[in-house]
Amino acid sequence: MGNVFGRKSRPTRVTEQDKAILQLKQQRDKLKQYQKRISLQLDKERLLAKQLLKDGKKEKALLLLKKKRYQDQLLDKTENQISNLERMVQDIEFMQIEMKVIEGLKVGNDCLKSMHEIMSVEDVERILDETHESIEYQRQIDEMLAGALTQEDEDAVLAELEAITQGDDVALPEVPTEPILEVPEAAKAEPERREAKNKPDREMLAA
Repeated sequence: MGNVFGRKSRPTRVTEQDKAILQLKQQRDKLKQYQKRISLQLDKERLLAKQLLKDGKKEKALLLLKKKRYQDQLLDKTENQISNLERMVQDIEFMQIEMKVIEGLKVGNDCLKSMHEIMSVEDVERILDETHESIEYQRQIDEMLAGALTQEDEDAVLAELEAITQGDDVALPEVPTEPILEVPEAAKAEPERREAKNKPDREMLAA
């Protein structure tokens, strides 16, 4: 409960322009109600004047018609006032829209200014120069590579690319993973001594 009563009320977002628009609309509605009431009354008075003429009371009918004429003029003035109020409401509402547009432009200008402060013209020129240099360097490399390969090399590269694309890679023997044992020097000399020892025996047999 303490949190409920202790909660701060949200700040109202109703502006002075909103209050002015509300007051103008209320005045307009009151004038429309007055206009409707007078219109009904004039219809009744017109019928009454017609009845008075039938009854031979021409003077009273004439006086009633004069009153009706005056009220007709009031209705015309009321219609003009309603039009003025509605025009003023529209002007204020349009001005609110323009103010929002101006506020948006102001925010955009401030954002652009801050971005310009972060990146100066010199920074932009430096980045553009570095980008141009990188593109030029890559172009030179491409030209060098293109000039270093013959037509036969180009065909071989394309053939290899085609083989890789189709999955027809050339099968190569697997490289042994176990280390190769080195033969000791004594083992290398043993066959030579054995060959020298057996050589006289073969000569005697041949004789």
